[in-house]
This record gives sequence, structure tokens and C-alpha cells, in this order.
Amino acid sequence: MTRMEYTVLGSPGDRRVTLFTAACRAAGLPEPHLVGWPDVLRGAPLRIPPGTLVRVDSPGESPEADALLRGPGDPARTGGGAAWHAAFTAALRRVGAAAGAAGARLTRDPDEIGVMFDKRRCHVRLAAAGVPVPAALPEVTGYDELRAAMDAAGERRVFVKPAHGSSGSGVVALQVAPGRIKAVTPTALTPDGPVNSLRLRTYTTEREVAALIDALAPDGLHVEHWLPKAALDGRPFDLRVVVVRGAPTHAVARTGSGPLTNLHLGGARGDLAAVRDLLGPAGFRRALDVCADAAACFPGSPVAGVDLLVGIGGRRLAVGEVNAFGDLLPNLAGLPEGPAAGLDVYTAQINADREALCRT
Repeated sequence: MTRMEYTVLGSPGDRRVTLFTAACRAAGLPEPHLVGWPDVLRGAPLRIPPGTLVRVDSPGESPEADALLRGPGDPARTGGGAAWHAAFTAALRRVGAAAGAAGARLTRDPDEIGVMFDKRRCHVRLAAAGVPVPAALPEVTGYDELRAAMDAAGERRVFVKPAHGSSGSGVVALQVAPGRIKAVTPTALTPDGPVNSLRLRTYTTEREVAALIDALAPDGLHVEHWLPKAALDGRPFDLRVVVVRGAPTHAVARTGSGPLTNLHLGGARGDLAAVRDLLGPAGFRRALDVCADAAACFPGSPVAGVDLLVGIGGRRLAVGEVNAFGDLLPNLAGLPEGPAAGLDVYTAQINADREALCRT
């Protein structure tokens, strides 16, 4: 029988592992057993203690894991997403098999994680379930196809996203008009290829934008309608909502000076109370319900971070992304109306796991 003790698949020193370990200690649980992503990716024997809950965390903060997933190179490069995804999902399946052989249990479904890390498949799944999402354009393989698809759809503003990207890496907010073009992105074009510069930059010539899109295209692109965002104090914002076992537990407003609001790209946490005022009680409840519906598309994944786009005026809502590892929100207390009121996001997950075990 599975006991309340964790094995964590993560990278030593990763902030998620550190915060989750601290939450286990505070809950009076044993120290989680760590299985390192680099060991898994090198094919080392997996030692998973029998009966434990196996928590899968991101490999993203380990340069060694990145090199094993994408091949050697600058960890800041934006290419190699297709190779990363193939190696990552194969490793998840291996961990799942090892957990089953040890009588342990993964807390997240490997196949669902794989879908979340493919923006095209994730978008299709959400749309099929009736979750509001921005309209997607047909898949394109380069700049010329992108412009043709935009013209056919009557789109002048789109978001172009690497199919397997994360944390905003490689995302391009593109606007076109007769004789004008503007692309905002954290991607820098270098002689060695595109890299994530961790700061937003703007390209305003067609030659630069074409080179940018063509450099990102080989690993697959997802293109969708640009939904103009509502603003807080003049700064566009969206919401990151963490859903734990079906219930929205934590939410943060992310504001930016431009179209990308990722906190590590210069965004900042906004005033959630102001979002509540903008949407009103019923509108805020509807926003949380949309996020719960998005997470419900992944029933084998009890934790998901949902990026919710809020249109100008607060009336239109759309899910931009569902993140398998979207719970890195330190120093954020749970929503007062939710089941984790006042708790940090990792304690909320531990409590939900405990309740689930009690029901089995």
C-alpha cells in the first residue's frame, strides 16, 4: 500500500525540490528521496523506495539535464525542443515503469505531462473539451507560411510559440501592418543561433523577423490569435492559477510592460484584489472555473498551472497554456475561498495527496 512518503524526480538544488522538501518537513513527513534527472537521463539504475508517492518535477534548472535532453550546447539556446521532448517523455515512461515495479506510484501521468509540453496537442485537447482558447492558425514551417496563414485568417497580430517551449523561451508577439512589422520576444539572434536573452527585445524589419521565425521553426511552431489583455495600472496582465486535484488553490496576477508577462522576463506580480474588482465576484469565480475546466482535461495530473488570458474589459477569458510544472510560486498564500486558504502551494499539494490516500 502506498504510504505518505515521497520520492521526488528532480534536480539537486532546484528551487521546486527545495521548497517541496521544506513543506514535507513542516508537515512532519520524512525527507523525500531524490532521484536526480541527470541520473535518469544517463540510464542509471533507478532506486525508488517501495510504496512511495513519486512526484515528478521539472528538469529545467539543471544544465546537465538540459545537455542530456537536447545535446551539448548553450543552455540558453532556444533550439532543440523536439529532441528535448522526445528524450523527456521517454524518460518519464521509464520512471513510470520503475515506479510500478517498485510498488510506488507516480502522482502525475507521464503521457499527460507530454501533452502539456506540446502546445499544439494541448490546444487541441482544451478546445475539444470546450475550454475557451485563442483561435489557432494551421501549423507552419517558416516565415513565408506564417504570413500566408495570417493573411488567410485575416490576422494581423499573433503569438508564435515554439511547440515544446516553456517559460516564454522563443515566444514571439508579432504585429504586421502595411509597410510595418514588429516582433517582441526574449530571443536574441546570434551567429550560433537563437538564444533566450531573458530580456525583451523588439525587431522591426522583415528581414530580422523572417530570420527569427525561420530559426525557431525547425522544432515546430504553434501560432494563435493575439488576445489584447486587460491592464492593471496601465500594464497588461494575465493570471497564473494553480489547480490542485480539481480546485483552484493559488492565483497570481502577472503584469508586464509589453505583451509578455512572464515574471522572469521583467514581469511583476500585480494586485489580485484589483483583478477581483475588475472582474467582479461572479467574473472572478468564472475565471477560476475556466482554469478548473482546463485542468480537468488532464485527470491524471492532480496539479497544473493554468495561464489565463483576460481580455480588455475583463469579459473575455481564454486559456493560453497549461503547465505541468507551473507551481513555482514562492511566498504566495492560498486563495481565501479555496481549500488551501493561507497555505503555500506545496503544503496544499501535500494535504491534497493525504486526503486522496485516505479515500483509497
